[in-house]
Amino acid sequence: MKKKNAQPLSELMSDFYDNHNKGLKEKLSEHRAVKAWSELLGEGVSKYTKNVYFKRNVLYVHLSSAVLRAELLMYKEELIVKINEFAGMPVVSDIVLR
Repeated sequence: MKKKNAQPLSELMSDFYDNHNKGLKEKLSEHRAVKAWSELLGEGVSKYTKNVYFKRNVLYVHLSSAVLRAELLMYKEELIVKINEFAGMPVVSDIVLR
C-alpha cells in the first residue's frame, strides 16, 4: 500500500535542518570541512598531516613536513574555496598550517 505523501528521507531531513536547526547544519558543515582535508588532498598529503581541527571558522592543520606546508600556503585561497564547496556552505574563512 502506497502512502500519498511519501517523500525520500533525505528530502525530509534537509527540510528539517533548513527550517529548525541552522546551528546543527553549520556544525555538520564544519565536520565536513575537516573531513574534506583528507578527501580533497588525498593520501599523499594525509601521510604528513598530524592533526586537523576546526575552531571559529578557521581550519587548523598540523603538518610534519615544512616543504609541504610551504607549498600548500601558495594554494591557500584555492583550498578554502574547495573545502567550502565540499562542506556545502562557506564555513572556512582561513586555514592555518602549522
